[in-house]
Amino acid sequence: MKNKISDYDYHLPESLIAQFPKEDRESSRLLVAQGDNMEDKVFKDIIDYIEPGDLLVINNTRVLPARVFAHKETGGAVEILVERLLTETSFLAQTRASKSPKVGQIVYVENKPVFKMIERDDAFFIYETVDGSPVFPILEKMGHMPLPPYITRNDSDFDKERYQTVFNKEKGAVAAPTAGLHFTKALMKAIEEKGASFTEVTLHVGAGTFKPVREEDLDKHVMHKEWISVSRETVDKIKETKANGKKVIAVGTTVCRSLETAALDGELKPFEGDTNIFIKPGFEFHVIDALVTNFHLPKSTLLVLVSMFMGYDRIQKIYQHAVEDEYRFFSYGDAMLLMP
Repeated sequence: MKNKISDYDYHLPESLIAQFPKEDRESSRLLVAQGDNMEDKVFKDIIDYIEPGDLLVINNTRVLPARVFAHKETGGAVEILVERLLTETSFLAQTRASKSPKVGQIVYVENKPVFKMIERDDAFFIYETVDGSPVFPILEKMGHMPLPPYITRNDSDFDKERYQTVFNKEKGAVAAPTAGLHFTKALMKAIEEKGASFTEVTLHVGAGTFKPVREEDLDKHVMHKEWISVSRETVDKIKETKANGKKVIAVGTTVCRSLETAALDGELKPFEGDTNIFIKPGFEFHVIDALVTNFHLPKSTLLVLVSMFMGYDRIQKIYQHAVEDEYRFFSYGDAMLLMP
């Protein structure tokens, strides 16, 4: 049992961290791993591994322009990263400033008083809109796409469309469910024409997804909470797929974590609420048969997750191959199809 975070490490040349997405979503590379066998493909080839009756589960969350560059009345810069909405007019956020805003202090965006800091909650700050207007339209107008910290350029207009899946609809994420970024409407239609189908869950990815693991012992690491919804319709479709002996394919670790949360007691049931599930040594998968995912950071909880799904030694070989063959890594990078 590999129970130390240092066991989930690998060397990644910085040049392999994708700073921009491929122009055509489905032209990313796809590393297909079936048991011990590996094949180098292009993402649109995924259709060759999907059979009639298979079910692909996607995360329909929509990424908010959740990064806001603001300032205090004194002129001091304040960078706000919305973690999650609490009400229509208030939100929890990470804040970067030389001096943190005090309770009651108003912050300005584009020289207008927009948010008031009303409470500290551990490392987070709670803000509300000054005039009681809803947060969503303000973010859509004044916010920036919250590109991950390893993308070292500023966000640009094209990220507003490209850092979203083509099936996004439920507003609330502050990071994209990146496995879904490779799908186009045309590819989804082709998959359905082959006789497979899609169903949806929602997991609003929080900024905590980028938080490094600081504990060496995995059992001491506390996962951040994220809101999920797994509907009765999705549960019924999954049960029907399994009864027919077909594959349930999770598009992304967010989908995997949503479904496995909803089946923690061994039976898949509808679920709505927070999850902080950590899939680590000793975990037993109940729902998914295959996983589409991008490559994950060294020493991350998601690298632990895929190691549990495929087996530790297999994942070590897969990542070694991906580095040697110069796959593109992380959010705007290439993908894997994992089938244990």
